Parts: sequence; structure tokens; C-alpha cells
Amino acid sequence: MSSFIDFQNEIYLQGMGGTVPELPMTADGFADRARELLDARAYAYVAGSASTERTALANTSAFDRYRIVPRMLCGTSGPGARDTSVEVLGTKLAAPVLTSPVGVLELLHEKGEVVVARAAKELGVGTVVSTASSSTIEEVGEVAGDWWYQLYWPADDELARSFVERAQRAGAKAIVVTVDTPSLGWRPRDLELGHLPFLLGKGIANYLSDPVFRAKLPAPPEESEDALRIAILTWVGLFGNHTLRPADLARLREWTDLPIAVKGVLHPDDARLVVDAGADAVWVSNHGGRQVDNSIAALDALGSVVGAVGDRADVLFDSGVRSGSDVLVALALGAKAVGYGRPWAYALGIGGAVGVRHALRLLLADFDSAMGLSGCADLAGITRELLAVPR
Repeated sequence: MSSFIDFQNEIYLQGMGGTVPELPMTADGFADRARELLDARAYAYVAGSASTERTALANTSAFDRYRIVPRMLCGTSGPGARDTSVEVLGTKLAAPVLTSPVGVLELLHEKGEVVVARAAKELGVGTVVSTASSSTIEEVGEVAGDWWYQLYWPADDELARSFVERAQRAGAKAIVVTVDTPSLGWRPRDLELGHLPFLLGKGIANYLSDPVFRAKLPAPPEESEDALRIAILTWVGLFGNHTLRPADLARLREWTDLPIAVKGVLHPDDARLVVDAGADAVWVSNHGGRQVDNSIAALDALGSVVGAVGDRADVLFDSGVRSGSDVLVALALGAKAVGYGRPWAYALGIGGAVGVRHALRLLLADFDSAMGLSGCADLAGITRELLAVPR
């Protein structure tokens, strides 16, 4: 039976014939290559974070405070010795990894969401598709395996309901409500270029294709440039919702019977509130550092959220994951699965479908290796005892 770590042997065997990887082998390598090759606006949109970008730095630096204490003589490093599979929110995954929702993937590759969904399906991991996607819900649903729909709840409940119902019909396995983005953060890299892709009609395919949204327009957006401009301005008035409260999850529950995760939670009290209101999962995240500058690192919030609601709900995590050992640390601190974002997005821009598949295989192989070499035969063996006291 093949395992993710087999990717290592594949690379070394190809090396015997003089073939070495054309794509980078690390998350930093993807970022460096993307900086060289991508359009400046596309790179800035993916790389940029809030204000001084201290939160983005804190996210990755937080992992430096934890050290893994590998256990020996556990018989977990041989072929077929490990089970990386997990079930989260009723979705069975070959590994505890999902592609985090990244919007406006057309900046990186045509039909980028479709490309990512196919790669995730092939590898058996999950994918979370953004409301701010460049492909429609239905286009992704046609090719995806186990996928979840991420909802930016608009300032119109009828439209929000339409998005959710479309996602369920298209085969989504869960709804992920992102609550940390009632409006966009202050992002200097985009501001320096005067670039907000949504105002160019990018990343709003789900709006332009939605019957509720289209009913608000005087003319179909594809009819003329003026009609599209009006549609974009209509989007501006609907994106984001500052009025949402935990009690609103009851309305979402009326619209769908899918599991509900609330993404963007950092405080244990907020976690308790959303679980009390009916959430099936809490997703610890600070949006990759893109919303609030000098925010707490997401990893530093994980333990307290797990302590608050981990016995009542699945806890997921993203923001700062760059390696397989990072996945291991997040799981040891109580996450059921992790979201992985920027590195595969860079890879999409660099190498399209081949790039995304390569980036995901790297993370999965690295995790498989770290898990086995640390003495863990399955995910149940990844516990807090695996980590040294934080520095």
C-alpha cells in the first residue's frame, strides 16, 4: 500500500537518472520563486498581510516555541506502518489537511479553484472553496471530492441562503462561516499598487452567477461593461456583514443540514459562544495575518480554544503552517485537522495543476515522515506529550 512518504523515494529514484525537481521543495522556496515569476499584483495579493505584517510573522514564529520530542523503537517508520487518515465533520480524509479557502485564484491560474479541487481529490485531502472564488460553486462541485464551502456572509440574508443552498446542492460536505472579515483588513501591498481585484470583476463569480444577486441588477452583468460595473458596485454594497452575532447561526441551521464550522476564532469565549449557538466545529485562525496587525498568533490561541470547546466540537486550525512538523505540532495541541494556504497558492501560480499537486505532496510526505520518526502510528498517538514545554 502506498503512503505519502513514497514521494521521497520517487524523487531520489528520478535523481539516479539525472532528473531533479524543477519546482521548489520548501514553502519558502515557493514564495521566492513566486516573487520572481508572478505578476506584481498577483504576488502582492497572496503575500500581503495587515499593516506591518507582524501577525503573519508571529504565525510562523509561534511554531519555533514548540519542540517535538520523538519517541524511539515504536515500529512506525516502515512501509504501511502509519495511518494518517481522519474523519472531521463527517468527512473522511486521507490526512488531516485541507486547502484553506483562498479567493480570486484567477490571479494565479485560470479556473484555479477547479485545479486545486482536482488535486485535493486525487490526494484524498479536503478543499475549502471561498465565496470569493473565480470559479462558481457548481464548477467546483463537478470535479471536487470531499469539499467544504466557505461562506462570507453578505449583508443580505436571502443571498447568503442562496449561496449555502447552492453549495449543498453542488455536493459540499460542510459550511465554513468566516467571521473575521466583516470588512477587508488594511493591506499596504495591495494599496501601494491600487489593486483590489474585486473592483475589476475578479473573484465574484459566485455573485454574478447567483439568481438572488442577479435579481438586484438592472441588466445581466455580461450584457455590457456598464452592466458589469453596476454589478461590481452592487457587490461592494453587499460584501461583509458587521451585524452578525452567534445567534445568527440558528438561521444558517434552518438553511442547511450540513455540519457548520465557524472560522476566524481566537478567543475561548468566542469559541464557547459559537458552539453554544450550534456550531459543530471551531476553526482557529487569524486569516493568515491578513486582518488585524499585531494580533495573537493563531497557534498561541489553539490550546485555549481546545480547552474551552474541544470536548464538544471539532477544532481546526490554520495560519502559519509551512511544514509537516508544523502540522504535527498543531495536532499535538488539539487540532483535528489543519488548513494549508499560501505555499500551494504560490505553486498554483508557478506551475498550475502540477505545481499544486507538488506542493500538497511535499507537505503530506513531510508530515508522514515527521509522524513516523516521532513514534506515532496514527493520529491518536499525536498528543500534547509529544511536545516539550514551550520556550
